[in-house]
Amino acid sequence: MTDSPADLVITGCTALVHDDEERIGFEENATIVVRGGVIESLTATEPPPPAAEHIDARGQVAMPGLVNCHTHAPMVALRGVAEDLPTEEWFNDVVWPVESNLTERDVELGARLACAEMIRGGVTCFADHYFSMDAVASVVEECGIRAHLGEAYFSSQGPQGREKSLEFALRHRGGAAGRITTALAPHAPYTVDDADLAATAELARAHGLPVHLHAAENRDQADTSLERHGVTPIEVLARTGILDTDVLIAHGTGILDRDLPVLAGAGGRVSVATAPRGYLKFAWPTTTPVRALYDLGIPVGLATDGAASNNSLDVWESMALTALIQKSTTGDPRWLTSRQALHHATLQSARAVGLGDTLGTLAPGRRADLVLVDLSGPHTQPVHDLAATLVHSARSSDVRTTIVDGRVLMRDRELLTIDVPGVVRELGERMPALLDRSHGRRIQDYDT
Repeated sequence: MTDSPADLVITGCTALVHDDEERIGFEENATIVVRGGVIESLTATEPPPPAAEHIDARGQVAMPGLVNCHTHAPMVALRGVAEDLPTEEWFNDVVWPVESNLTERDVELGARLACAEMIRGGVTCFADHYFSMDAVASVVEECGIRAHLGEAYFSSQGPQGREKSLEFALRHRGGAAGRITTALAPHAPYTVDDADLAATAELARAHGLPVHLHAAENRDQADTSLERHGVTPIEVLARTGILDTDVLIAHGTGILDRDLPVLAGAGGRVSVATAPRGYLKFAWPTTTPVRALYDLGIPVGLATDGAASNNSLDVWESMALTALIQKSTTGDPRWLTSRQALHHATLQSARAVGLGDTLGTLAPGRRADLVLVDLSGPHTQPVHDLAATLVHSARSSDVRTTIVDGRVLMRDRELLTIDVPGVVRELGERMPALLDRSHGRRIQDYDT
């Protein structure tokens, strides 16, 4: 340990830690020392060294920052514009017509508001899949959050869509002082044809890039794919080579039993993101088969999807809902336990976005992405089981401080890097033009 002052020291907290077998535990009266954006030490006995910045976290829990493993951050601008609709009408009648109006400035403002919401909710990293992603990358660099970004494309855009996705991924990989990682981002097997998927897989392997896409989002998509093509969406990913890459699959509530051996035999590293609130809202009959994927060793990360369908970017809520829905769908109150839910929220979510070696646990050598959670409120007292309190009693609003790469982005609920009132004001001025559907256009057709 060097004699120079540390960048940040956090004292007096209870730290969520993982043991050698990845089980969740808690270290009381912990001191966390951060230097150069990395956790240098986490101890319960040594006196803290001198530091440029000190946070007294007595009475608070320190835990790895949450990862939103699949979202469309700029869609916060469409929060509440398409309510109480079936999936097909939601896309075709409202969302895709409105998205044909998007400008880069709309995307930038939406991303700024989304990052503010996520930082306030304890999210330190998000995986974004959208359009005009240069604007999102700029916001990420400015506000200090971490992100895994992909420029989405449809086959209806022609080869230019795929080429733009590759160009973005290569240009921004390692951006924002390493806080940006990138992926190729075909939209889904029902909007990207087999030739484009196969070409994407080749590009991913050639350039060492992961792939982030929607697949088997719901049971209707799986049934329609079988009727029209004789294969499931997951089998399409296998035959086009996508499963031979490092691939993050969004949703997967339509993953069938026949898909499980296909996923198990994948040549790459497969992970799945689950966003349960949207599935409930769309009245989908199934949810992400977390237990079956767990049995295959496939990480399942937590997500919100976009706020146009989920209405919030609250990953804390996703954690609680995932635990509850898994109990309900499996008929087993012992699955998911609170500790299992916290594992999905931390290490598994980090792995899902390809950052399992650097994020997801509070340990020496890991990036200093962490949050401090205040459990002194009446809704979290008394604490008999700390894991259960975090998952089922605490709320995202109990996050007091959010830190990314050792930099404090929110302290005592005060955002330090984003001017929310200014963003809200300008976004409101742009709403009439954004919401105009009189032109009759849409960016794509939903037909599954």
